[in-house]
Amino acid sequence: MSEKNFDIKNLTTFKIGGKIKEVFFPNTIDEFVQILQKIPNIPVFGNLSNTLISSDGYDGQIILTTKMDNIKIDGTHVVVDCGVKGPKLSQTVAEKGLSGLEFMIGFPGSIGGEVYMNASANSQSVSDTLVSATCYCEQKGILKLTKDELKFDYRTSRCQRENLTVLQAEFELVKKPIDEIKKQMEANLAFRKSHQPSLALPNCGSIFKNPKGDSAGRLLDSIGAKQMSFGGVKVWENHANFIVNHSCGTSFDVLSLMYKMHQGIKKEYNIELEPEIRFLGGNIEKENELCQILYQKMLK
Repeated sequence: MSEKNFDIKNLTTFKIGGKIKEVFFPNTIDEFVQILQKIPNIPVFGNLSNTLISSDGYDGQIILTTKMDNIKIDGTHVVVDCGVKGPKLSQTVAEKGLSGLEFMIGFPGSIGGEVYMNASANSQSVSDTLVSATCYCEQKGILKLTKDELKFDYRTSRCQRENLTVLQAEFELVKKPIDEIKKQMEANLAFRKSHQPSLALPNCGSIFKNPKGDSAGRLLDSIGAKQMSFGGVKVWENHANFIVNHSCGTSFDVLSLMYKMHQGIKKEYNIELEPEIRFLGGNIEKENELCQILYQKMLK
């Protein structure tokens, strides 16, 4: 199933984005793979929680995995489709007394993206409990890769380096009393609330990855980033590595503010921060110029 000239804005956590030429919504792995085979290099997105889409839209085709939401639990073994949202999975396994995914309760993203980037928080990460992931590779087709084969590292995996699309993930969890699991989930939510803006303030999570051995938030705070703004967006006053859309901001506003933050750190510390969020666009020359600077390492 697909929709043409799809207005994406309200599906993004940034509440920014124009119309997409065509969006596919696969229901099964077979449907998903058929689309990937038919349209090579088609961008794939989950919950659009770490994505900035151009206000001018995207003159191409994308896949949204939101309809791929099956969860199968067999004892402590859990098999999850890529479109399942992190909080849904965290709550579902908690009700079965299964621990290991408490950290996902505060993540708005989907499992495909969380495996792809080895999402982590509160001393837990995807790679801690993941057994294997079923992925699609344009050259080799469907691959089932073990945790070791996925070569996880901080906020990255083999999936990013080889452009693999995550279709399904398998986890091995541990039994714990439900009240202990829920207590940890409540603590995780409280921590997130105090350290990150709620989605009532449209945002897409951390803007830049932490450089090795340091914190992007600390570096940005040191150069006064909390006072930075551009157009309808600004840096969140409680953490310098978040941008919030406070007044009908545009994608150009976000990229321009990211550029100010990026250049401030480069000038002060000679460190080039790497964006953690994805950008989809290409029609606006000024945005493309900013992306060439911000995403240069990722474009090589």
